[in-house]
Amino acid sequence: MTSTALLTEAQALGPDLAALRHDLHRIPEIGLDLPLTQARVLDALEGLDLEVTTGTALSSVTAVLRGAHPGPAVLLRGDMDALPVTEESGEPFTSEHHGVMHACGHDLHVAGLVGAARLLAARRDEIAGSVVFMFQPGEEGVHGARSMIEEGVLDAAGERVVAAYGVHVVSAMVPLGLVTGRPGTAMAAADQMYVTIHGRGGHGSMPHLAADPVTVAAEIVLAMQTAVTRQLDAHDPVVVSVGRIQAGTTDNVIPATAELAATIRTFSHEHHTAVPGVLTRLVEHVAAAHGLTAEVEYVRGYPVTVNDADEVDRAARVAAAMLGPEHYETAPRPVSGAEDFSYVLQEVPGAFLFLGATPPDADPATAPYNHSARARYDDSALPVAAALLASLALDRLEQG
Repeated sequence: MTSTALLTEAQALGPDLAALRHDLHRIPEIGLDLPLTQARVLDALEGLDLEVTTGTALSSVTAVLRGAHPGPAVLLRGDMDALPVTEESGEPFTSEHHGVMHACGHDLHVAGLVGAARLLAARRDEIAGSVVFMFQPGEEGVHGARSMIEEGVLDAAGERVVAAYGVHVVSAMVPLGLVTGRPGTAMAAADQMYVTIHGRGGHGSMPHLAADPVTVAAEIVLAMQTAVTRQLDAHDPVVVSVGRIQAGTTDNVIPATAELAATIRTFSHEHHTAVPGVLTRLVEHVAAAHGLTAEVEYVRGYPVTVNDADEVDRAARVAAAMLGPEHYETAPRPVSGAEDFSYVLQEVPGAFLFLGATPPDADPATAPYNHSARARYDDSALPVAAALLASLALDRLEQG
């Protein structure tokens, strides 16, 4: 069956996938424990003759489709969790859980993956190998993919998957129906750095009798910007953003401590490895130069998301054949956000792609982006996501 025929079949599933997406959108849940979402996914997979298991440490769903013929296994992933955002989208199927919203499109990811499962289950007799469907909680900052790997999702078919694919919708920047991808770094690593500068409090009229942590904090903020451009290759960016500075209680009292909190984005494994030492040394030594001390907590977030070049070539070919060559573009640069599908791509080759889901009545250049309380996604992206995932799996399995 051609990829265009697969898309036609997916479009016939469109109303059911949209209804599933709307149901999920109404009941968003946060983190690793998503009982309502898990139950809805299990219901949606009912009758497909899949080997279904649920997680122990998290409310994941892993479903394995066995083809009629022997062959390798591939993995398709959809994340399920929402964000602590109060919805302002105006959609008729708006969140019923106050303060929680599917602002990043994970409801579309789940519905798209269910669609892929239905498409592939319908052609089980043609498949040589297995497909693992990874319905993952906890993408938004709590390492759900890593937990699922620890619980064996990559080996759920009885052998290690040979490739893995994920599709992420975006509510802006990318036109509706356009697929983008790139070889190598697709998304940044994101770490956090928390600094406490210990000084000695005093009166603002006699700062020489105190040890002022505020001025040291200000110097550290500026010095970190210099460090990443003078100690690390500028052609491999490192972005340090200090989002919080906290110190003191009033204008004329020098506090005893000051605190900084920063996010650090890196785009290579080399810089992801090097940056903690560079910044920790800088913070400690700037404080020491002024006779103060600094305590640094450097917290690893998600690693760099790195696409396999051959798998991106496959995705470009499959997407162009399905949608037309004008509907696939090579992304000119990595996305500065981070993604825990990176853990999967550290273990097996694969591709993480983006799909435009900007509503047709919105300008992609100005529409609210993912994580916005006003983010909106068009349901017509659902059949595309389903057919693209299914086609990637079939194409890789045909390779053997």
